[in-house]
Amino acid sequence: MATSLLDLFRVLSAFSPKRVDLKDAPWEPYVDWAIGQGLAPLAAYNLEYRLGLCGAPTWARDRLLSIYQGSANDNVMKLVNFKRAVDDLEGRRIVLIGAASFAECLYPHVAWRPVIDIRLFVPPNDVDPFVSWLRRAEFKADATTEAPSGERVLSDTRTTLYVHGTLMKDPAHDQAMLSRALKLKVYGPSLLRFELEDAILTHVMIMSRAGFDVPMLEFLDLRELVLGAPSMGGDYSREPKADELLERAKQFGVERALWSALGVVERLFPETEAAVARLRPSLMMPTREVLNRLIVTPLSEVGRTEQFRGEDTLRQLLAGG
Repeated sequence: MATSLLDLFRVLSAFSPKRVDLKDAPWEPYVDWAIGQGLAPLAAYNLEYRLGLCGAPTWARDRLLSIYQGSANDNVMKLVNFKRAVDDLEGRRIVLIGAASFAECLYPHVAWRPVIDIRLFVPPNDVDPFVSWLRRAEFKADATTEAPSGERVLSDTRTTLYVHGTLMKDPAHDQAMLSRALKLKVYGPSLLRFELEDAILTHVMIMSRAGFDVPMLEFLDLRELVLGAPSMGGDYSREPKADELLERAKQFGVERALWSALGVVERLFPETEAAVARLRPSLMMPTREVLNRLIVTPLSEVGRTEQFRGEDTLRQLLAGG
């Protein structure tokens, strides 16, 4: 049986892929799609160092490997520059969220997870002082980048920073997440990362507010969060606490976002089935059917590049926090 696009995606997005024959795989549609979805660096590493002579054409290996090398250099530049900007900041509580946090705690190699931008959460009263501090590192307001959720956007022309003063609708929930946050000493005394359950909920909330119009890479992030970062040995390398996750999802108003995102992860990665079953919220059948039709099914289609016209607002309304 010929290798499908879904089969190829699953093999090349695994952290420990099994050796298979991929000479008949649909390489032309996969390569372009994978690059656009942020999947190329991990795919390149697997082809170059894990899968050996699997039948991949030379042109595909070379193209993906060039993206891998560029991702490695770009990530190191961005993260080292960011560390220099915040390393001396003391007495604050600043949470690193999203890609920059995940690249270090979910992925065994920093090059596997491209860091397009850096997102941070600080208490509302600390937004202006923190933005002023960042000016020392030449980060200035970026009026060219849209900030639909009200966050402040800064750039030093190489790296874009999003500074959130609020995340959830209720400020008490933001404060609770901040109080549970864990030290992230590699970036200095003021940097933190969210507890695992809060990281999962924040991740799906941000995806839902984007109408789930996000790269497939973000579902790899969620896969590793749900599985408890089994390839690592850090803060997220444990099983998520289902009771706490589900209770917070209800409090935060992100049950539909969580249900939808977990549904996509389960369809894409069968190995998550047991973990997803523990963490999936209980929703009414009509709601599940609508979310399946408008969100889970289309987002689970590997290789899809077109967004549904006129349905992004509805999807955001149904799944948003």
